[in-house]
Amino acid sequence: MIESKVEVATSPSEAVAASPSRPAPRTVSESQSEMTELILPNDTNTLGNLLGGRLMHFIDLVGAMAAYRHSRTHVVTAAMDHIDFIAPVHVGDLLILKSSVNRAFSKSVEVGVKVWAENTRAGLYRHVASAYLVFVAIDDNGCPVLVPELAPETPDECRRYEGAQRRRENRETESERRQRAKQAPAGHGSVRPGKS
Repeated sequence: MIESKVEVATSPSEAVAASPSRPAPRTVSESQSEMTELILPNDTNTLGNLLGGRLMHFIDLVGAMAAYRHSRTHVVTAAMDHIDFIAPVHVGDLLILKSSVNRAFSKSVEVGVKVWAENTRAGLYRHVASAYLVFVAIDDNGCPVLVPELAPETPDECRRYEGAQRRRENRETESERRQRAKQAPAGHGSVRPGKS
């Protein structure tokens, strides 16, 4: 008879043991992903700048690549809880997107994405956007499944690992606040009740 002991990891160094029902831990480098896109006129607005929604689409794709590599199963986007548009991206720029898993929870992962634009004619790179996304791992029937723990190795990976826990707590607090607001009596919210 095999006995297993399940413990909750409280620090990155403790998050390295696999259990019989959970896949073996993986490192950040095992799932890092990169994608490059040439920005064409159909990607831009009337000023020749990349559309924000198109950038969000690219961010979602490269984020999903890292989540998919880490979990080795299907993933669905559960949240894009923070995105910073720092600078415009122009027609003809190369968009370089890099993603990595910041932390794995039981059935979800947080992925960080950083985006640069390269002006190939001038040879200049600009940091243009950053985002955090949450993906849930699912099986072929659409049911959530366990994901491997993340084993951060560098000080920067440990910092992102800890930050992901704080962001998760903030997401949960905000979700509870929204639930309470939905249950509030008519007239107690930011939207005025209509006339009957």
